[in-house]
Amino acid sequence: MKKQYTLTDLMDILKTLRGENGCPWDRVQTHESLKKSMIEEAYEALDALDAGDDKLFANELGDVLLQVAFHAQIASERGAFGIGDVLNEVCTKLITRHTHVFGTDRAGSEAEALGTWEENKKKEKGQKTYTEALRDVPGSLPALLRAEKVQKKAASAGFDWEDAAGALEKAEEELRELREAVGKQSPAEIEEEYGDLLFALVNVGRHLKLTPELALTAASNKFIGRFAKMEEAAKEEKKELHTMNLQEMDALWDKIKQKY
Repeated sequence: MKKQYTLTDLMDILKTLRGENGCPWDRVQTHESLKKSMIEEAYEALDALDAGDDKLFANELGDVLLQVAFHAQIASERGAFGIGDVLNEVCTKLITRHTHVFGTDRAGSEAEALGTWEENKKKEKGQKTYTEALRDVPGSLPALLRAEKVQKKAASAGFDWEDAAGALEKAEEELRELREAVGKQSPAEIEEEYGDLLFALVNVGRHLKLTPELALTAASNKFIGRFAKMEEAAKEEKKELHTMNLQEMDALWDKIKQKY
């Protein structure tokens, strides 16, 4: 065991693992089989970041790096590209898109820097219209995150509310339309209007400088915490949730909500 490993060491280890006398599991992995792992490792790294544990965060970032290295090794075996090409691509991208740092452009604010990045990105991808930029947002992204990115790109064309008030009014309009669809009992229309409401709420969050994905995650965590307290409170009353009616559980919930 070394005290300090390098990227070269990582690639050598992977090459051994996928070699003739390597690991049976590692040897059969493909780009497709590793898709889920890449997503999971990214979320685990974010959980470690939220936990404030730097050692755990470093550990989980290592798992994210492993996914990148794993894909590079598989690609190298089929003669497509290697880890060096991956590094070259990202370094080139950082330089060519930061023309306000490595070129002659100027950016005096975060917004101007982001604008320069997006313009350089469009040129790099040969995108001549805003629609092409919208369609370039990956469909595999989590829906809330994808909606936010689509809205930001539309906003770069000037298609945006001036402030959160306009976005809130639109959300209220979409809620009314959802209520109407529910009243009609039309499944297709209900789904469509529900999607419109979610999209409008993402817009509200964007204008309030919130990240919808993170806000919803926090709300889910809060719900789990309160639910756990409600279940504990029920047990203190020698009751089980599945034996209680909604009114009884709601009364407990309100008590817990006032405390937490």
